[in-house]
Amino acid sequence: MKDKRTYTKLKEHGEDMSHENEAKITNEVKEDRGPGDLTLMAEIHQKEIWEWKQKESEYIQTKNLLDGSKRIIADMSSQMVEQVRIIKQLEEEIKRLVAENKK
Repeated sequence: MKDKRTYTKLKEHGEDMSHENEAKITNEVKEDRGPGDLTLMAEIHQKEIWEWKQKESEYIQTKNLLDGSKRIIADMSSQMVEQVRIIKQLEEEIKRLVAENKK
């Protein structure tokens, strides 16, 4: 039995048969801080604060949209009431004019 692989063909001379010299490169950053580390806790809290600020911003945006919609509805309803009043006045005017023409 062979201890180390050997080349069987001439073409393989540029390859490392043992693959022991290959290095695995990873982009993962290893976290060397424990859960009690103050800097880790500060970063976690900063992330939580950012998330809460985003939620607050979304809440304020939604509230402003709701308030604007309420104002538009109130304005339109007051305009509608005014239009109904004008229509009633015009109907009364039409009835009066029709009655004058029949005389």
